[in-house]
Amino acid sequence: MGKFVFTPNGSAEIKDRYDAVIVGAGGAGLTAAIQAKELGLNVAVFEKNADLGGNTNRASSGMNASESLVQLNEGIIDNKEDFYQETLKGGGRLNDRDLLRYFVDHSAVAIDWLMNHGIELTNLTITGGMSKKRAHRPASMAPVGSYLVTGALKQIKEKSIPVFNNSRVISLLQNEQKKVVGIEVETDSGTKKVQATTTLLASGGFGSSKDLIQKYRPDLANYKTTNQPGATGDGLMLAAEIDAQLEQMEFIQVHPTAQTDTDHVYLIGEGLRGEGAILVNKSGQRFVNELNTRKIVSDAITKLNEDGAYLLFDQTIRNNFTAVEFYDHVGLVNQGSSIEELAENIGVNSNNLKKTISKWNEAVKNKNDSEYQRTTGMDHTIEQGPFFAIHINPAIHYTMGGIHITPKTEVLDSDGNIISGLYAAGEVSGGLHGNNRIGGNSIAETVIFGRQAGIQMSEFTRQYK
Repeated sequence: MGKFVFTPNGSAEIKDRYDAVIVGAGGAGLTAAIQAKELGLNVAVFEKNADLGGNTNRASSGMNASESLVQLNEGIIDNKEDFYQETLKGGGRLNDRDLLRYFVDHSAVAIDWLMNHGIELTNLTITGGMSKKRAHRPASMAPVGSYLVTGALKQIKEKSIPVFNNSRVISLLQNEQKKVVGIEVETDSGTKKVQATTTLLASGGFGSSKDLIQKYRPDLANYKTTNQPGATGDGLMLAAEIDAQLEQMEFIQVHPTAQTDTDHVYLIGEGLRGEGAILVNKSGQRFVNELNTRKIVSDAITKLNEDGAYLLFDQTIRNNFTAVEFYDHVGLVNQGSSIEELAENIGVNSNNLKKTISKWNEAVKNKNDSEYQRTTGMDHTIEQGPFFAIHINPAIHYTMGGIHITPKTEVLDSDGNIISGLYAAGEVSGGLHGNNRIGGNSIAETVIFGRQAGIQMSEFTRQYK
């Protein structure tokens, strides 16, 4: 069977009116479109880029959920309260508690919903800040993002939901009562106003907007970004223009492990550390619990002042994180048949590196890391050659702040009132993650709140009609 190819609709097919208009064709937008269509709405998706999928395409580790059937099948007994508390702690206790409660309570059903749509996440790994394996990924251990986008687009095609790419939404339309009643969109054939009973902003964050980074976090202005070029905060600005409330905009996450040595930045997924990779400095020594929160690990790397660090792993760990095949294909992976050879290839002290790995292997075997108190991602030692290293640096990865929403994905204005007819889901919204996002929670957010938006838009439309 050939590779699945999705062909977006031409701009000539854009109708004058829909029940639901969705701005953005990433994980949240596609999920919402499927859910709304299944509940009877006439839906259309508008995407400014030529390619579909947004930043979701770049997600690699997994989708967090607790109390899932997948976990039970693996013998993992989890509970939602732990997931809630660990995410709250990871976010500096600055998370919106109501959003977080809805999120953890609906994570397992989101996995089931995906399964029912042919998107099967049956393998588990762990990310920093979590005590249990909650990151669900495909059985092939392939990167979760592109797998999710492809699966969603298959559903979109099957359900004949129109998706218009190269279509930039330039304004939200409101009536005299301030209800959002549609969009104005710019396409290759001109500008068009489209009426809609409900409108969803699912347009992603602003990790690629130098202007917004400079405005909210000038200290990060010179950092590279893992984001696709379209992540420029368009939806945030559209919402702000009609007095939507933006919150926590200064909370911008730096991901500890990105390959930044060339103009194209590659995210090195947290799941690699979840399978057992360690970080070493130029002296060949560990310097942090590699699976602490992203903020703590990023800060530790920056504090070295050595132009990054090295992520170290062996063949067994590589076999359990197949994204490494891609990293190797694009030339990011250093290799050595022995630890000595690898140390020489990356310019790290060989004796120190051998001691570090020997000590780490003992820690794994005894399940006791006396050096940095790491307790997770200790299923595999680093013993099976060949051995590998990737040079990494922190890079801007995710913008936690955004549009202030309710757990029903309704958008609030600057006075805290609901803006009728307008919804937001995914990275464009703020509040869920606090000041630091846990790895695996963004894909979960897109599906959980994408579904919720689809449900709420359907409910609103039924009442409105």
